[in-house]
Amino acid sequence: MAYDLVIRGGQLGDIAVGDGKIEAIGVVREAGREEIDTAGLHIYPGYIDAHVHFNDPGRADWEGIDTGSRALAAGGGTLFFDMPLNAHPPTCDVAAFEAKRAAATGKSLVDFAFWGGLVPGNIDELEPLAECGVIGFKAFMSPSGIDDFSNVDHRTLREGMKRLAPLQQIVALHAEWPAKLKTPPLGRMSVRDYLESRPIAAEQEAIRIAIELAGETGCRLHIVHVSAGSSVDLITQARQQGVDVTCETCPHYLLLTDRDMERLGAVAKCAPPLRPGSEQELLWERVKDGSVLFLASDHSPSPWSMKTSTDFFKVWGGISSVQHAWPLLLSRFEPAAYAKLTAGNVADRFALPGKGKIEVGADADFALVRLYETNVVEAGQLFYRHQHSPYVGRKIRGKVVRTIARGRSVFADGKIVSRPQGRLVKPTRKS
Repeated sequence: MAYDLVIRGGQLGDIAVGDGKIEAIGVVREAGREEIDTAGLHIYPGYIDAHVHFNDPGRADWEGIDTGSRALAAGGGTLFFDMPLNAHPPTCDVAAFEAKRAAATGKSLVDFAFWGGLVPGNIDELEPLAECGVIGFKAFMSPSGIDDFSNVDHRTLREGMKRLAPLQQIVALHAEWPAKLKTPPLGRMSVRDYLESRPIAAEQEAIRIAIELAGETGCRLHIVHVSAGSSVDLITQARQQGVDVTCETCPHYLLLTDRDMERLGAVAKCAPPLRPGSEQELLWERVKDGSVLFLASDHSPSPWSMKTSTDFFKVWGGISSVQHAWPLLLSRFEPAAYAKLTAGNVADRFALPGKGKIEVGADADFALVRLYETNVVEAGQLFYRHQHSPYVGRKIRGKVVRTIARGRSVFADGKIVSRPQGRLVKPTRKS
């Protein structure tokens, strides 16, 4: 027999692939119709980015699934979870889910999953969306910045959690509590004014409220893009008390501080905002000790015209990072730990047993990396629709040389080498 693909000489031995899945690991004597020599390379499971905004359908001019999935693949990614906003309409009912599925089919280079939305007025849509196979439900506790995706109040969040708990669904929250956000004095519109308007206290109050409701309802909870190490401690304490709660953070919170936002300006604006170095140091400790479950990019792009206001409060907030979210931190971790942090833990939390691991029976999703090669992020090498990022000019140690999705090379030697064949992925949990 001949396998579809045999990857020779990896750290685990040879890997044989058939019909998009791993069929053997170790010494593979049979030939492959295609063979890849990995001498000098390290093989990781493909990066799973659980938090992207590709804005398709409706706002594909901001990014789009075609360019977004290409950028992810160029950074070693093989699966993304697209947020319900900033698509238009947002994924808050079955019709919107089907519109998003149609937008992704035939356009996504890699596999994809969709978050559903939890917003005021769509409580009765939650179960039908769960039946469609959403990966979970996203809600904002503060205004989202998008008119057609309203933030939840306390009552809506409690009712949503009650409905979703018996369905074994995860509620993911943007955690900033509106009452703790500060309105700047008239005429104050600088970067520093923006930073001071969104204090860590707003994040922590939202996390406390969300944890209380999760404990009351028994709902699974996930806090997205945690910005501060002290906020992670609240989540760890709740988990120790039996609440099913996890969190993610993003490369920008680990690599950039509030001073970088002042230096870089609009290209580094995000919410929650970048924090002081002391909180960043504590966040690193919490990532290293396993308190943060995984890393996600929170890729939230826009045309540059939306980032040019002299009023920093009016600048669109969002960091373009999906192409380098995985390579940026590659050299900071041992390979096995990084594989869990960027793939295995995500697949486990969201009930995707065929993803995130290099084992027989799993999907053949890999990132092949030259671990010690240094390269510099250049704008002209970005696959984004709008080629800006706070990481342009940054040196990265560790270079993705090939990305393989379900056994087919999609990115190799700096180029996209496949047509879009990504598939919709659904969680296996049952109600």
